[in-house]
Amino acid sequence: MATALFISRTDLVKNTVVDGNVDTDKFIQFIKIAQEIHIQNYLGSKLYDKISIDIINNDLSGDYLKLVNDYIQPMLIHFAMVEYLPFAAYQIKNGGVFKHSSENAETVNKSEVDLLIQKERDFSEYYTRRFVDYICFESNNFPEYNTNVDSDIRPDKDVDYTNWVL
Repeated sequence: MATALFISRTDLVKNTVVDGNVDTDKFIQFIKIAQEIHIQNYLGSKLYDKISIDIINNDLSGDYLKLVNDYIQPMLIHFAMVEYLPFAAYQIKNGGVFKHSSENAETVNKSEVDLLIQKERDFSEYYTRRFVDYICFESNNFPEYNTNVDSDIRPDKDVDYTNWVL
């Protein structure tokens, strides 16, 4: 089955610091990775597959369209950035692995990239919490959410808040 991406290039560019001139080939795989790892984890297999099929068939509507637009896309945008940022400066070519550097720009150090990643993780956790609260309250509108069996991925209902200080 073809992979239906739940966000577009435009969604990522409009809602993050990614410049519109960045080649789509540099980050598209990180959208797919974030979707398969993080989004499927919170939707579960059945709801994830239902939304994928509806997107492929251009049949996403009603409560499912609202779920994707208002909850899933914001999560995915920021999870994709969490996955993309560690690799953004690198290219792999025939001659090896290269780090991009511009003549009129300064490359950032690892701690600065880590800060950006953490900020994106904070955003993704916020949107994930909103999603989990909504889907648990409205689960009757999404029967696939609670019908995972056997080897299906069951939806994770806990958002990992790693930044708490006691």
